[in-house]
Amino acid sequence: MKRRQFTTVAAALLAAGAGLSPAARAALGDLLSEGDASLGVKTALERGATSAVSLLGRTDGFLKNPKVMIPLPGFLKDAAQILKFTGQQKKVDELITAMNRAAEAAVPQAQALLLDAVKSLTVADAVKIVRGGDTSVTDYFSQKTREPLGERFLPIVTEATEKVSLAEKYNAVAGKASGLGLVKKEDANVQTYVTRKALDGLYWMIGEEEKKIRKDPIGTGSDILSKVFGGG
Repeated sequence: MKRRQFTTVAAALLAAGAGLSPAARAALGDLLSEGDASLGVKTALERGATSAVSLLGRTDGFLKNPKVMIPLPGFLKDAAQILKFTGQQKKVDELITAMNRAAEAAVPQAQALLLDAVKSLTVADAVKIVRGGDTSVTDYFSQKTREPLGERFLPIVTEATEKVSLAEKYNAVAGKASGLGLVKKEDANVQTYVTRKALDGLYWMIGEEEKKIRKDPIGTGSDILSKVFGGG
C-alpha cells in the first residue's frame, strides 16, 4: 500500500499504538496511513454484523436456512423418529420450529453489542484482522461478544421454548441421557443448546459476509474496503 499523508485520524491511531513494540509501530506506519486499516476493518465489522442480524433475525431466518437451521441434537434425532412412528410428529415439528423461532427472536438483540465491539476496536486489533485469515473479523466478534450475547439470548430463548410442552420433556430425557454419556452436557438443556446454536449461526453468517469482502472487495462498492482488503 503506498504511503499517504497522515491525517488527524492516522495520528490518533498511531498515538493509540504507542504501547506497541518498535517493530509493530513501524509495520503500523506502513499499513495505516490515513487510518485506512482501522477504518476498513470497522467497515467490514459493521457490514458483517448488520447483514447477519438482518438475515437471521427475522421469520425463517434460521428455520428455512439449512446452513444454520437448529436441529434436535445427538441421539434425540433418533428418538424423534420413534415419536413420529407413535403419531407425535406434530410435537416434534413444534419443538424444532420453536427452537429456531427462539433463535430468530434473540438475534436482533445482538446488533447493539456487535456495534459496540466495533467501536472498541484498537489499532492492534485492526492490524491483526487485516493480516489474519478469512474469518479474523468473525473471530474478533466471537471473542468480544459470545459470552455477553449468550446472557442476552438465554432469557429470550427460554421464553420462546417454554411455550412448547415438549421442551420440558426434552430437558428431562436429555438430562438423563447426559448422565449416561449419550448426549453432550452442553446439549442437555434445550435453552442453552438453542442459545449456543443461535450464536454459532450468527458468527457463521458474519463469517460468510467477511469471506465475500475478502474475495471481492471491489465488488462491495466501498472504496475503503477495496483499499484495505484489496491491497490497493
